Amino acid sequence: MITDKLNAEFWVITDTHLIADSLHDDGSAFARMQNTSQGKDLVYQEVALSAFCKMAQEKKPAAIVVTGDVTFNGELISVQKFQEIFSSLTETKLLVLPGNHDIYDGWARSFKAAKQNLTPQISPQAWRQVFKSTYDCSLSQDPRSLAYSVQLNPQYLLLMLDSNIYETQENFSSPNTEGQISNDQFVWLEKQLIVARQHHLRPLLFMHHTLYVHNPEVNRGFVLNNAPILRQLCQEYDVKMAFSGHIHAQNIVGPVGKTPTTEVVTSSFCSYDQAYGVVKVSPEQVTYQRKTFDMVPYLTNLERQNYRLTHFHQYLKDIQLRNLSSQSATNNSLLDEQSPLIREANDLFLNMNFNYFTGHNHISQEKLDEMHDSIAYKTLEAMHPKFRNYMKTLQDTSQHSNLAATVRYN
Repeated sequence: MITDKLNAEFWVITDTHLIADSLHDDGSAFARMQNTSQGKDLVYQEVALSAFCKMAQEKKPAAIVVTGDVTFNGELISVQKFQEIFSSLTETKLLVLPGNHDIYDGWARSFKAAKQNLTPQISPQAWRQVFKSTYDCSLSQDPRSLAYSVQLNPQYLLLMLDSNIYETQENFSSPNTEGQISNDQFVWLEKQLIVARQHHLRPLLFMHHTLYVHNPEVNRGFVLNNAPILRQLCQEYDVKMAFSGHIHAQNIVGPVGKTPTTEVVTSSFCSYDQAYGVVKVSPEQVTYQRKTFDMVPYLTNLERQNYRLTHFHQYLKDIQLRNLSSQSATNNSLLDEQSPLIREANDLFLNMNFNYFTGHNHISQEKLDEMHDSIAYKTLEAMHPKFRNYMKTLQDTSQHSNLAATVRYN
């Protein structure tokens, strides 16, 4: 048991995508990788995670849970550096799950000057060895995967699932985006749920892939291939809350149908705006609140001389907007003509996506109707009709929040 307190707090982060500083020289090859990193910061994650640990040392949550994609592309040196950074924690347990980029990722590379070089990949055995302190505090471990369970306090059991599909040895293939729970892991999981019921423990679920569809237009490779089986178990054993990653977008869904589970996906820690979730458990309820990390108070004097670090959220926002701009629905050749209307349409597309990924996409029906009637929006639809359905998924007019959730126990 991590703590004997009935009122306890733990934090959730996901998709840190750390590449150790020792694996690159800030040369042209690494710069190209940063420029095509889909909104992720690859340069300053050692600094950001070290600062985050300093805040944890100060505020002392019972645990920090990381729901996968710890590393950029499964570099062994990166996962070792991650553990080294978090080893500074003295009163907070680190609970880590692998993501689809962590185990036997054929894209694992180091970068020197204009070249990329192969670097050792992470095996399941190496993962367990690196995070030995995590597995040592487990209540049970699945011998056929990297899943394990941890008793948080006298009332809550944390079920840490391995939802990834990876190779059995080092390889040169791209990481598998899809995920599923193996039959053997399901057997282990149900045993844990039975133990929880027998000991009056409330199960909370953690994994990299999602239990539900979080966007009706973009979900392939994000939702578990065999999610219906897991949802059935959640129904049978009254799993009220689950935490996931992978989609890099802040989103909360559920309960759905007869499944009583509310699923929270926290946006990527290495992207704007350094989100983390604060989860508080009590005998009555579990609450989740999205927070943004301000690392400036935890920087060293030397680090504060770096303008990017002292204005880090703006730096992250610029990266994200550049990435979205490269995927924009508008035609770049038209943008070159300096058309005010095309630029307005482009800005609208960027802002819609940006707000969606950070969970700030609530809008009144009146404002939404006004947007849909705007010339800029109609320009987007006319130029790229394939985006029409996708764009309709980016706003939320309901009272449902993507930033906070509460589940209650009778």
